[in-house]
This record gives sequence, structure tokens and C-alpha cells, in this order.
Amino acid sequence: MTTLPRPRTELSADEARRIALRAQGFLGAPDRRAGVRGVLRHLGAVQLDTISVLARSHELVPYARLGPVGRRTVDTAYWTEQHAFEYWSHAACILPIEEWPHFAFRRRAYRRRPQWYHDLPDGAYDAVVQQLRQRGPLTATELGGAKNGGPWWDWSASKVAVERALMYGEVVCTERRGWKRVYDLAERAVPADLLHDELDDTECLRRLVALAGKALGVGTRADIADYHRLKGEQFDAVVADSGLVPVRVEGWDKPAWADPDALADEPRGRHRTTLLSPFDSLIWERARTERIFSFTHRLEAYVPKQKRIHGYFAMPLLAGGHLLGRVDPAREGTTLVAKQVSLDSPKAVAPLARALREAATWVGCDTVRIERVDRPELARPLAAAVS
Repeated sequence: MTTLPRPRTELSADEARRIALRAQGFLGAPDRRAGVRGVLRHLGAVQLDTISVLARSHELVPYARLGPVGRRTVDTAYWTEQHAFEYWSHAACILPIEEWPHFAFRRRAYRRRPQWYHDLPDGAYDAVVQQLRQRGPLTATELGGAKNGGPWWDWSASKVAVERALMYGEVVCTERRGWKRVYDLAERAVPADLLHDELDDTECLRRLVALAGKALGVGTRADIADYHRLKGEQFDAVVADSGLVPVRVEGWDKPAWADPDALADEPRGRHRTTLLSPFDSLIWERARTERIFSFTHRLEAYVPKQKRIHGYFAMPLLAGGHLLGRVDPAREGTTLVAKQVSLDSPKAVAPLARALREAATWVGCDTVRIERVDRPELARPLAAAVS
């Protein structure tokens, strides 16, 4: 009788870092045959955001893992053949369609919600659902207009109604068109075998905790709960049945859990060199990023310009399994402009140049221009390397 080895329960800080990188698709050969859809299934959630500098964040996430896959290919992979849906997870996220049943707990919570920020006129909800039933997938504009003409949050009755139907699960966002949500009835957009709310809250949470643990490789209670914006007590209620293994990580002052598959062997393989979206799931939790990479990451897009340190949309540089600096990019015609560069050491020059050249080619730029470098002595070597 063969005895299987017990999973490790003590991890060095370096082992935890490499486990996290492999779990997120940055260590080892990328699965190019599975492509963008494989990345989405592997991560379980890809965050959406309105900001577009090089590209939108949901495009940057598969690019960071697969290389310069076509941007149209990315959107097609997400939004065709009932492969994905958009819902509230870590934030507004694209999710694999297989996860539809797992969010029944959240749909039920929204249906029980006693207070909404918007009042809804009588009949508005039913009118929106009826329009979708009769006319097929529509944007809020096509449903009668998204806004009343006031501030950003001044939604029209039809917009309030369709967003509420989205939260309830009667309506699904099936794609983004010109960054507008396209809504359809769940009964048409979700495969019949997945269109149910049969899982109770406990089972939904158990599955989401297990999936988050697998996507992270290893994490604390806060790390794993935050992946799908669960509460700490929700994590506590199901972690014992999730299949995750309690571990201790060198230098971490809180208990951690790991995916047992991630502990089965030593994480090895080729490291990806790339620029990361600030909304990439490898780094979207600041405390975790500092703990694993000794790297302070903060999106400064919403910080007043005079108070920014690294720039509007500073993208961390990942190379050799470490975060070595960041660059705040912009596009001017066919030139990719590195408006502000922050580098930890001279060793970051060559990988940053490689990452900038690859990113430029991906977005259709043929030149790279360096504007400011926080370490002036590295400005000339970096300019030479990118040229």
C-alpha cells in the first residue's frame, strides 16, 4: 500500500511567493491553447475598470500572462458562446459562467435588501424585463436612457430597474459594448444546467473560498475572503470544509491556508516579465502585496495630481518573480510614453525595457519615449535599452 506524502505545513517566505506566482499564472509555461478563457477559468475573476491607458484592465490581465494576444481576441473570448458573465465579485468582474450558481447567496442577499439608494417607480422593473423579453439584449440607453441629465449617479428609472434586475439575477450583463453594459434575460444568457439558485449560502461560500484559495495558492483569512469580497465570518464558517490546508509562512504574523495541489511539488518554471495592471488579482490587495513582495502598491488615479508619488496609472514591473519598480504610461499617437519611471535597482533596467517594448508593440506603438526616471543615473541606460 502506497502512502501519499502529507502536504507541507511550513513554508518559507520564498516558497509562498513562488506558490502565489504559479497560482496566478506567472510562473511556468502559460497554457496558450486554453488562451484567454483558460486565464479566466484559472483566476476565477477578472476585474473591470473604466480607466484605459495602454488598454482596459480586463485586457491587461490575460496580456500579462499570455503575452501580446490580440485585443479583439480578448473581448471575443470573454463574451461569446455563453462563456462568461459580469457580476459583483471582488468588484465588478468578469466571471466564468460555471460560477453562476456560486453567487446565489449574493443574489438572495440583494433580493432581501431593505434599503436602496434609488427609489423605483411602480411598474419600471417589469417594464424593463418585458422590453428585454421582446427585443433581446439591450444597453441602458436602448432601454430608455441611462441618466436623467444630472450628476453621474442620477440614474434614470430604467437604469435603476435593470441594475436591480442584474443584482437579483433575473438579468445578466452579457458583454460590454462601447463600455456600456449589454443586458439580457438570465434564462437566455445562462446555460440551462447552470441557471439555478439551488446551492444554499453555506455551499456557495464553501466553493468560493476553495476557488479563491486555489487562485491565490496561499493566503491569510483576509486574502482569501477578499478575493470575492466575502466577510471574515463567512470565511470562518466554511474554511474547515473547503479543502484548504492550514499552513504557517515565514514572516507572516497571521495564520494562512494553502491549496493542497499548490503544496504537492516545488513551484518551478519560467518567470514572466511584464507590466501589471493595478487591478491585477496578483496585486489587488495591498497588504498581501507588501507581505509577499515587499512592495507598496497603490493606485493613484483618484489621488490629487500634486499628491501622486508614482503617477496616475502606475503599472508595477514583474520580472524574475519580483516586483522591481513601476511605470506610469501614456500613448501619444504611435509612441508609448513612460511618463514616470520608478526603479528599485539597476537590475530593473533591462527587464523594464523589454516590458515596455512588448507593451508598445501590443498596443500598436512603434517607439517608446522615457520622460522621467526617479533615479537620474538610470535614465540614459533605460533610454538606450528601449531604443
